[in-house]
Amino acid sequence: MFAQALIAFVALPGVIAIAVPVTWLWASSHTKLVQPLGLVPLLAGFFALLWCVRDFYISGKGTLAPWAPPTRLVTIGLYRYTRNPMYIAVTLVLLGWALCFGAPGQFVYAVVVAVAFHVRVVLGEEPWLARTHGTQWEHYSSRVPRWFW
Repeated sequence: MFAQALIAFVALPGVIAIAVPVTWLWASSHTKLVQPLGLVPLLAGFFALLWCVRDFYISGKGTLAPWAPPTRLVTIGLYRYTRNPMYIAVTLVLLGWALCFGAPGQFVYAVVVAVAFHVRVVLGEEPWLARTHGTQWEHYSSRVPRWFW
């Protein structure tokens, strides 16, 4: 399962939060750090993302990949405060890239990705979680917000 978790990490957030932004920054010549404070959301997002992947693997007994999802509902760590900390973490990373390198296109990319995450959560993940985890999901979703509100 560790290999699946690693592959999922590289294939999913690795592409969305690292490969696409870095390639875009390089291709658009945004290679100079213009706002060091952008490192705060960038690093916070990476830390939160790794924490969530760890919780999926250890507590959930699965990965972040749709082909090997957690078999247990993850309600520990950052999942005590929001039902979607992994998506928030990826969005923070994307906003960090945009701030660090003064790339407005990256900001637009972050917004588009965040909207796509919301649609995925509402139309796909939450109905699946409700079917899969039943009353445990109902109890969890009634006390933990989807995002922060």
